[in-house]
Amino acid sequence: MPHVFSSSISTNRIFNALIFPTTGMFSFDNNLAEADRPYSGDEDLLNEAEVNGNWTPQEKALHEARLKAKAKRRLRKSSSRNSTSESFSESGDLAGGDPHSPKGKVNTNDRKSRTGKGRGLPKKGGAGGKGVWGAAGMVYEDEEPDVRDPNYDESAQGDTVYATVVPEVDERELEKMVNPIVQEYFEHGDTKEVQMLLKELNLGPHKYEFSSLAVSLSLEGKASHRELTSRLLSDLSGKMLSQNDMARAFDKILKELPDLILDTPEAPQMLGQFIARAIADHILPMSFLDCYKGKVDCDHARVALDRAAVLLSMKREMVRLDNVWGVGGGLRPVKHLVKEMNLLLKEYLVSGDVAEAEHCLRDLEVPHFHHELVYEAVVMVLESKGDTASHMMIKLLKSFWKTGLVTVDQMNRGFQRVYDELPEINLDVPHAHSIMESFVDLCYQESVITKQLRDACPSRLVG
Repeated sequence: MPHVFSSSISTNRIFNALIFPTTGMFSFDNNLAEADRPYSGDEDLLNEAEVNGNWTPQEKALHEARLKAKAKRRLRKSSSRNSTSESFSESGDLAGGDPHSPKGKVNTNDRKSRTGKGRGLPKKGGAGGKGVWGAAGMVYEDEEPDVRDPNYDESAQGDTVYATVVPEVDERELEKMVNPIVQEYFEHGDTKEVQMLLKELNLGPHKYEFSSLAVSLSLEGKASHRELTSRLLSDLSGKMLSQNDMARAFDKILKELPDLILDTPEAPQMLGQFIARAIADHILPMSFLDCYKGKVDCDHARVALDRAAVLLSMKREMVRLDNVWGVGGGLRPVKHLVKEMNLLLKEYLVSGDVAEAEHCLRDLEVPHFHHELVYEAVVMVLESKGDTASHMMIKLLKSFWKTGLVTVDQMNRGFQRVYDELPEINLDVPHAHSIMESFVDLCYQESVITKQLRDACPSRLVG
């Protein structure tokens, strides 16, 4: 029989209850002791007694009290083991119902507390959680953008000031960048454009080398190039280059003279002219030559310094040595060029040296203005007396024609100018028409002019 083992215990409990029938109560200490004991077959026995109709009201009340105490103990143990999985009501039933049913599952996105604690309000007053900008009515202050932020956009930061940083020109690349600037300057002669180009370059401590490179290139060029270089150094002085920079540049060229004379044997004399012109233009200090007295071992440098000293001593007053390079290039005034060509022709009529006249014409470096020489030569023939001037000018023009110094276009333009002005010339020279016809025939016979140009010569009008 399954209930025999616990019959003695149940009988004692029933007996004790029957001893105090009038109070209907039991000791609190005894109740705790009974609650702590393991539950065995008492419940089954009491159930059997109830079935048999043997329970008294006191026994029934005791039984209900034990069941409530047991349910509370199970609730406390279950809550401590898994406080986040289930919640119980005060009666011991599950709050969520059946966990396998859809209605019984716990909603993980629910903002209510799942521990049974708290007031069920949203976290941080509605200002917390993923995708939440903040509580209603909250005003945020402007924050400075962080350049280390992966989403940082420099162009979206308002008025951004961009500064152009030009890297410093390497000394090895300096010559490659300066040579084109100087060569182009020899063509256009605009010093302002050179200044603009130099401002775009960050020459740094090597800016003085621009002057030395410009002078070195001009030594290999023409007299007009040296004149342009002197003007350029004068315009750059005080604006982009100081006297100290100029002194360093010329000092470097003096040291490089042994190499420069290999390509330009006259480099020492020309460098002396550069130094004299620079001192006269106040590009170099007056004491520049004094710094080298007794300290120069190179013979070529000594020649250059002596040449500069001689040129400066010839000037009683320190004025610009404008003619140190002679007359060259089309930058000279037209009146000055006309004067030089007149002087050239007059010296030729006296000396008869065709080679010297050719050399002087080349030094002028104005091939576009050679028609002026032809015009002046023909006018001199018309104004001269005798045939000497006519034959000498034909010889000179023939030489210029054969060497190609005077082109066909320049020759035609010179003669055509005389044709156009012949009526005016005839007022001063009564026999200008006849002299012109005979001179044109001789030039055509010597192959100086073309047949078309000869036929274009105006003849004397018969009244």
